[in-house]
Amino acid sequence: MKPDDLPSDFSSDPLLRLRREISDEASQCVACGLCVPHCPSYRVTLSEADSPRGRIALMNGVATGRIPLNPRFALHMDRCLTCRACEAVCPNHVHFGQLIDDAREMILSPRFEVGGNNPGLRVPRFRKWVERELIARPSRIDALRPLLRFYQRSGLQKWVRKSGLLGKTKLALLEAQIPFIDQPRSSSWSAVYPAAGKPRGEVALFLGCVARVADATTLDATLFVLNQLGYTVHVPSAQACCGALQRHRGDVDAAEQLERQNVQAFAGLDAGLDLGAIITTASGCGAQLSEYSSFPSFPAWQRTTGVPAAGPQAGGENTRRSPPKVLDISEFLAGAEGWEDIRLQPLPHKILVHEPCTLRNVLRAPAYAYKLLERIPQAQVAPLAGNDQCCGAAGTYFLDQPEISAALLKDKVTALKAGQARYLATSNVGCALHIAAGLREAGLEIEVIHPVTLIARQMGMQSRK
Repeated sequence: MKPDDLPSDFSSDPLLRLRREISDEASQCVACGLCVPHCPSYRVTLSEADSPRGRIALMNGVATGRIPLNPRFALHMDRCLTCRACEAVCPNHVHFGQLIDDAREMILSPRFEVGGNNPGLRVPRFRKWVERELIARPSRIDALRPLLRFYQRSGLQKWVRKSGLLGKTKLALLEAQIPFIDQPRSSSWSAVYPAAGKPRGEVALFLGCVARVADATTLDATLFVLNQLGYTVHVPSAQACCGALQRHRGDVDAAEQLERQNVQAFAGLDAGLDLGAIITTASGCGAQLSEYSSFPSFPAWQRTTGVPAAGPQAGGENTRRSPPKVLDISEFLAGAEGWEDIRLQPLPHKILVHEPCTLRNVLRAPAYAYKLLERIPQAQVAPLAGNDQCCGAAGTYFLDQPEISAALLKDKVTALKAGQARYLATSNVGCALHIAAGLREAGLEIEVIHPVTLIARQMGMQSRK
């Protein structure tokens, strides 16, 4: 079956529509190969099937029925980190991120019959349960924090790591990434954090899921810095996980449910608010939120604000709301007002900046972290060598493809060792946990920290142990 052989009428068959979409987008690839050297999995395996060009050819072949959907196909799709470096350099603007997500959705579909063998992505039941009952439920995520603090302070974590009880299992890989769990400034998240001093605007904060437990300090730092600059921060209680984990493994239904929940949570804020932005502190979440299909069209954004129109056309008509932009905290702070009233303590140390793939290739906003950190007097801010390559974390990739992930992490640790810095600043919690684990294993005392946390420290915010 050729691409043109796919029926044109697929309105009643979602799977057929998906196959047509994959075929149409894959056909935009001219196989020029400019993407190949930018692909981290290809650089490790040196297999054409693990390059963007090779994967696109495989996707097109399976979608049109020329290639069977078998375990080998699923493996090559699973080896993709979804870093989207290929998409950023593609001269024909092929939407590879959408393609790989669609391919994984196709693999998961129980109705796919091409080749007579559907291997699926064998997702363990326990992981499905964790994603459904824990990650997608914020209140349960928050409840993990005191349990992990007890695990660390009781000495149980040291005993588990020293005993080798977990062996070389995936649970051991996950446990190795648990950071020191700080005490948050409050036991629960407030709905509103008022500005300190002269008010300059209002924003909303997306908390995420992993960050609530593993990086509450960064969320505290974000609130602290925004409040000190004069911004009131709103934190909708109904928000949930961004859905990136589910989307990237092909579980579209779960991802769309989380999207609807988050859009409703933020659109449900007081209609009279003039939100300057929805702030994210993890670039992976920011990338996912920025591509929500329902944000611009959600009815709540189209409600009238109840504020009378002004100007020549004023006649009692009301102005309409438009959806606020999703911005990484560094990008927002780079253009924020109020810095003239802030004094930062000097920090005479070298700070290397890591650029997460989602920040670099999707949000296209890596420059703002440098601008933010350069506000610190005496700080030496420089990019980490190899920023164009993924660190290997990539959501749950370090669990699913540990060999490739470890090879990519080794490159980052080598670059950090050569960089001789005191700090590594990164804007994604997953990258931070992954790289910090690699540094601990290598015996390197380099602190991995979010740019906004370093700023907050130099502004006088005290961490809580």
